[in-house]
Amino acid sequence: MELTQGLAFAKARQRGVLTTIRRDGRPQLSNIMYVPRGDDFFISVTDSRAKTKNMRRDPRAALYVPGEDFWSYVVLDGTVELSGIATRVDDDVTAQLVDYYRAGAGEHPDWDDFRQTMVREGRVLATLKPTTAYGMIQG
Repeated sequence: MELTQGLAFAKARQRGVLTTIRRDGRPQLSNIMYVPRGDDFFISVTDSRAKTKNMRRDPRAALYVPGEDFWSYVVLDGTVELSGIATRVDDDVTAQLVDYYRAGAGEHPDWDDFRQTMVREGRVLATLKPTTAYGMIQG
């Protein structure tokens, strides 16, 4: 499958499974929501979670994106870049997380609460940069 075909399939959706690599080499899978921008895919993660620790240690990751039926899917392989941790309601990371939310869900009913939550949870913005794609697209 051409990367452009896989990107187009994934850009039409917002949910998938992020696969990272554990310390012992086994996969760690996490259901996630993502926001495509250009050819990159942005994912909000919590700094304390296993997937974030895995990506800090080894930036290789894969995003599995299911289609409408069981047989259609795309996997995007690539590397992940992690932002810093949201530490203040007015820092750059928190601003990026606001942009992420707006792009994926629209306006939040309480941006002050959202910003405080991003800091309290220690949120990080992960950027998946796909380099290859494979899968099966039906129809």
